[in-house]
Amino acid sequence: MSMTKAGGISIHAVDVAAGRPANGMRVELHRLEPHPEKLAEGRLAASGAFDHATARGEGITVGRYEVLFHVGEWLAGQGRDGRFLDIVPFRFAVDDARQHFHLPFKFTPWGFSLFRGS
Repeated sequence: MSMTKAGGISIHAVDVAAGRPANGMRVELHRLEPHPEKLAEGRLAASGAFDHATARGEGITVGRYEVLFHVGEWLAGQGRDGRFLDIVPFRFAVDDARQHFHLPFKFTPWGFSLFRGS
């Protein structure tokens, strides 16, 4: 297991139906393996990005991770239908802690796209 400081895990969310960043959406970042731990929880900035030390590599090591996007809660807070999507999980592996992992999340009230960006 590498304890080298990572390039980080950056999270960014955009509401493509409204054509704007998901300002205020709650997200959580969890390490699942090798040692389960909640690394971060907070709200996305006006840009739709999660400004947290994990984006700069703090606490990121080789292992399995999960991001939880609280979409339904955010949509309901926007006065929109948040009943279809609730919490959207994304699980992924960090196999080289020196690399940066960018996770762009694009969604509507009815679906989403999530991938490793550059």
